[in-house]
Amino acid sequence: MHGRRELSSFIKLPFRLHKGTPWVPPLISERRRFLDKKKNPYFDHAEAEYFLAWRDGEPVGRITAQVDRRWDQFQGGRDGQFGFIDAEDDPEIFEALLGTAESWVKGRGRERLIGPMDFTTNDECGLLIEGFEKRPMILEPWHPPYYQRHVESRGYSKKMDLLMWYLRMGELKEGLRFHPAIHEAAAKVESEHGITIRNMRRNDLEAEIGRFMEVYNSAWEKNWGFVPITDEEVHFQADNLKQILDERWTFIAERGDEVIGAALTLPDINQVMPKLNGRLLPFGWLRFLLGKRKIDEVRVFALGVKPEYQHTGVAASFYIKHLEATDPDGVMGGDEGWILETNEPMNRAMEGMGGKVVKRYRLYEKTI
Repeated sequence: MHGRRELSSFIKLPFRLHKGTPWVPPLISERRRFLDKKKNPYFDHAEAEYFLAWRDGEPVGRITAQVDRRWDQFQGGRDGQFGFIDAEDDPEIFEALLGTAESWVKGRGRERLIGPMDFTTNDECGLLIEGFEKRPMILEPWHPPYYQRHVESRGYSKKMDLLMWYLRMGELKEGLRFHPAIHEAAAKVESEHGITIRNMRRNDLEAEIGRFMEVYNSAWEKNWGFVPITDEEVHFQADNLKQILDERWTFIAERGDEVIGAALTLPDINQVMPKLNGRLLPFGWLRFLLGKRKIDEVRVFALGVKPEYQHTGVAASFYIKHLEATDPDGVMGGDEGWILETNEPMNRAMEGMGGKVVKRYRLYEKTI
């Protein structure tokens, strides 16, 4: 794919394919920036190609194929990835798209293709296989049911499932209780371990995001599929978050000058995005600002504690802080995750708070 016009076709294809579905249109300007190989620091350690499938002069499918040197470093193997997969309900289109991605990564010495990832597991990833009827929250992909059938018919098998849990905080507020063990653990965080928890400071956002990423890279380093985020990627993501971050829903745990844990929860701006239809001009900003005040759900994007402090109850304290944060703004609930299906401690914690799995995403693999 070459040129600005074809990139626009690549970005706008889902607008046609998913019209009238729960899918939420992204900002076209943000997607253009994210896919710009000169601007996105992902391309400092990776290469990718974007492909469009055409029929009768109209785009009918899209996919990316990528090779990430940091994936090689931290996950090993000879893997390539695919992402941004969207297409009409036609097996020939899926065969052409996935076959092209396979050939592209194989030509670069890869032996296996994994995906979808847009572009890494730090971004939107996984193919939706449960929860089609629900509107995706911020930074969650949405796919129609036929995608699973066509991907699997091409020889792809399950590698890992990612779970999204939903928790109705408003209902919990009535009794102000999670499982008693969570409250007991949270009560000891400061008294027994000398750890304090505060909100992130919006006026020091870049540094705060850096503190969060310090925890992120430490707490998730042993998870399957994890690739640490670079400093340049931190700055890139901080720019994206400035307009939506609400400091009431962001937390840092510290002991003295040491950062122990962090939680980054985002207002679900996908409640507002359909009204913008991908554009901020001429009236999109006004619609966004007016709609933002009515958001009543959040997404816990990431919540983690450095491994050496995971026994201190910091995670439990973060859960209680989220419960308390529902009071001033009337948030009724939100999605927690994604969480690896193999992450038993986190999945048990979600159960202990009364959560329910409402969406399931699947990462696939194929030897090529």
